Amino acid sequence: MTVTLSLSMAAFALAASLSPGPVNLVALSAGMRHGFRASLRHVTGATLGFTLLLVLIGLGLHELLARWPGILGGVRWAGVAFLLYMAWRLAADDGRLQASSPGAAPSWWVGATMQWLNPKAWLASMAGMGAYAAGGELHLVAWFATLYFVICYLSIGCWAYAGACLKRFVDRPARVRRFNRGMALLLAASACYLLW
Repeated sequence: MTVTLSLSMAAFALAASLSPGPVNLVALSAGMRHGFRASLRHVTGATLGFTLLLVLIGLGLHELLARWPGILGGVRWAGVAFLLYMAWRLAADDGRLQASSPGAAPSWWVGATMQWLNPKAWLASMAGMGAYAAGGELHLVAWFATLYFVICYLSIGCWAYAGACLKRFVDRPARVRRFNRGMALLLAASACYLLW
């Protein structure tokens, strides 16, 4: 494994993980609404979900998708429905920052599910494995997945941390509602974009 290859893999992982997307928007909102610590469940689930998808693509799931392209269409429609559901939940939030229960923050299951229903995650997995481990070499798949796991966790964690930092500036429920509705609009726009 060369240093150049590792740096290229890391740059790809950083660009794909840090760029805005549905998972990162939910992390931002969760960090603001529930605090950084509580949002780490979402961050962990999203990272584990993505890494599992990446490894499975690297080990041959892309061949199954090539044989049955309808599977990706189903994932796309399920992703749109899930994003619209998450947008509705954000828009309906009352804006109070004190969570009524510790389980109110997005769980690690929500984070993992979002990745599996997120076409951006599927595209990043297929493009990344196609570029770095197209032959399914186990050592390349494992190394890329390891790098991606660390970078993905830190990237989504940065979005959650940014949300937690925003909490100080959004001190009234009306402001939180406006912020959440803005995030809901962005999630809904992401879902609509997937329909084109």
